[in-house]
Amino acid sequence: MIREPVRVDFALQGGGSHGAFTWGALDRLLEEPWLQIDGISGTSAGAMNAAVLAHGYAASGAEGARQALEQFWREVSDAARWSPFRRGPLDVLLGRWTLDQSPAFVWMDMVARLFSPYDLNPRGVNPLRDILAGCISFERVQHGPIKLFITATNVRTGQGRIFRNRELNPDVLLASACLPSMFHAVEIDHEAYWDGGYSGNPTITPLVRECTSQDTILIQVNPVVRDELPYSARDILSRLNEVSFNAVLLKELRMLALLRQSASPGDGEASHWANMRLHRLSSEAMLDLGYSSKLNAEWPFLLKLRDAGREAAARFIEQHGESLGHVSTLDMDAFSYDG
Repeated sequence: MIREPVRVDFALQGGGSHGAFTWGALDRLLEEPWLQIDGISGTSAGAMNAAVLAHGYAASGAEGARQALEQFWREVSDAARWSPFRRGPLDVLLGRWTLDQSPAFVWMDMVARLFSPYDLNPRGVNPLRDILAGCISFERVQHGPIKLFITATNVRTGQGRIFRNRELNPDVLLASACLPSMFHAVEIDHEAYWDGGYSGNPTITPLVRECTSQDTILIQVNPVVRDELPYSARDILSRLNEVSFNAVLLKELRMLALLRQSASPGDGEASHWANMRLHRLSSEAMLDLGYSSKLNAEWPFLLKLRDAGREAAARFIEQHGESLGHVSTLDMDAFSYDG
C-alpha cells in the first residue's frame, strides 16, 4: 500500500564523530519516499549533516542526499587518517572506541587547560574547511528546496544566531562546530562565533515558525539520562559534556510542553506551537560512548555508528511511523514539570 506523503522537519544534534549516528539515521529515513523534508535545524556535526543532505537532495533527490552524506563522512575519515588522535593499543585489543588512553588525546586534554588554540595553532588551520568546500555546493544549498537553520553562538553576547540558506558558507558550518578549546573563533560579519551547542543543540524555534510541517523528528546523539553516577574524572567530564549540550534543548522542549498545556485553539502562534508534533530518534548504543570518542574518526568506528543510526531509524519507523502526521510520540508532559 502506498502511503500518503508526510511533511517532516529534522532537528539534528551535534556531537563530533558521533554525528555519524545521525548520518545512519538520515540514510535510513531517506529510503522512505512518503517522508518529505520541509526543513532541517542543525548544530555542529548536525549542521554539517544538514548542509550535506540539502546539497545532495537539491542535486539528485533522496538518493543524491544519501550519496553525499557517505562521501562527506568518508572524506572526514580520510583526512583524519594521520591524526594523532588514535586509540591506544589496549583499547584496540579490547575493541573499545574511546580515546581515553590515547597519548595525544590525554596530552591535548591537559595542554588545553594551559594554552589556547591561538597559542598552539596560530594560523587557525581547520582541515574541515577544505572538506566542506569540496563536498558542498553552497549555491545549490542556498537555492534548494530544503530550509536550513544552522546555529552558532556569538562569543561577545553569548546568544545563538541562526543562519539560513542564503547565508550559508564553510565559515558558518565551521562556526557552528567551533569548540573554543580546539579552534579559533570564526568571524562572520565582524562577530566571533563558537559552537552552536552552547545556545541551541539544535534550535527548534525556526522549525515551528518558518516551516509548514507540524512533525519534527529530533535525532539525538547526546544521552539525556544516565542511571549510573560517574566517579572517575573522565566519566564526570563526559557527563558534564552531555548535560551542557542538552541543556538548552531541554529548556526549549519544556517551553513547548507548557504551551501545549496552556494554549487555546484561537491563540495564534501559541496555538501553532502547541500543535507541533515531536518525535525523538535515539539509541541506547550511545550510552556506551564518552566524550573522547567524539574525536575518533576511524572509518570502522564511523561505520559502526552509521549502522547504529540506521537500526535506530528502522526501529523508529516500525514503532512510530503510523503516528507521523497524527500525534506526537515524544512524551511532552515529561518536560513540563520540575524535579
